[in-house]
Amino acid sequence: MKVILAQPRGFCAGVVRAIDIVERALDKYGAPVYVRHEIVHNGAVVESLKAKGARFVESLADVPPGTLTIFSAHGVSRAVEDEALSLGLPVLDATCPLVAKVHIQGERYVRQGRSVVLIGHAGHPEVEGTMGRIPGAVHLVQSEEDVAALELAEDTPLAYVTQTTLSVDDTKSIITALKRRFSDIVGPETRDICYATQNRQMAVRKLSRLVDVILVVGARNSSNSNRLREIGAEAEVPSYLIADKSELDLDMLRGVARVGVTAGASAPEILVDEVVEALRSLGPVEVETLPGVEEDIEFRLPAELLDA
Repeated sequence: MKVILAQPRGFCAGVVRAIDIVERALDKYGAPVYVRHEIVHNGAVVESLKAKGARFVESLADVPPGTLTIFSAHGVSRAVEDEALSLGLPVLDATCPLVAKVHIQGERYVRQGRSVVLIGHAGHPEVEGTMGRIPGAVHLVQSEEDVAALELAEDTPLAYVTQTTLSVDDTKSIITALKRRFSDIVGPETRDICYATQNRQMAVRKLSRLVDVILVVGARNSSNSNRLREIGAEAEVPSYLIADKSELDLDMLRGVARVGVTAGASAPEILVDEVVEALRSLGPVEVETLPGVEEDIEFRLPAELLDA
């Protein structure tokens, strides 16, 4: 069997920063520290941090008074921020800088007198956070049909922003529909799209031309991991999302000559290594990494953790 690894795959800079914030906070302040929502959408990461003393909650009401609280990489609404302030909770913000950039763009468009359209998935914590940070009404669209259903005049001054786990290709048709319907609309430049989402999707498209099966290592609730699996399937390559090696169906892979493996932006590389090792139980395995983008981006940590 030949195993071809996508490049890039796995952790992005925003995820690395978020995990670093939790680990450094534990080192500096001691356990427990509380994290609102999963720091990133990956069970293995969450369990690892739990073992070190992190506690994960969905409501700030569950945080003991005065206990250090960390906001997840997905970002939070102003209402959550205000609630933490009213409860007197010391806070560290692990919001991905690229998510924070979307918040800033949305706020700037409102100041320009524009209504904001957010392209994203309803119910996703990043979308909820973004909608809760942009003042005024934010119109969420998930499809071209949603664009057609917007109850706005054609000459309404509009601006659009996008969920970071969507790529240029994911949003292209919706943006085209917006521009076709509305005469006064602006949005961020292509270079403002999350680099990690775009790079991982491009890598899977390359991978799909070379393999018989694609395995995507990632969590079920990870938007970007699900999209990687969908891209493989759209290329008519059988593609499967697995959390880790325990979800690998080895019988299904017997006799398969070429297996492609990638990982969502919140999946650690050790899970990929374990999947490849599990494949060796079927016989000799040759591992190759597909040439691709080498990511060297790093995001700054909060100043209070630089000495941790």
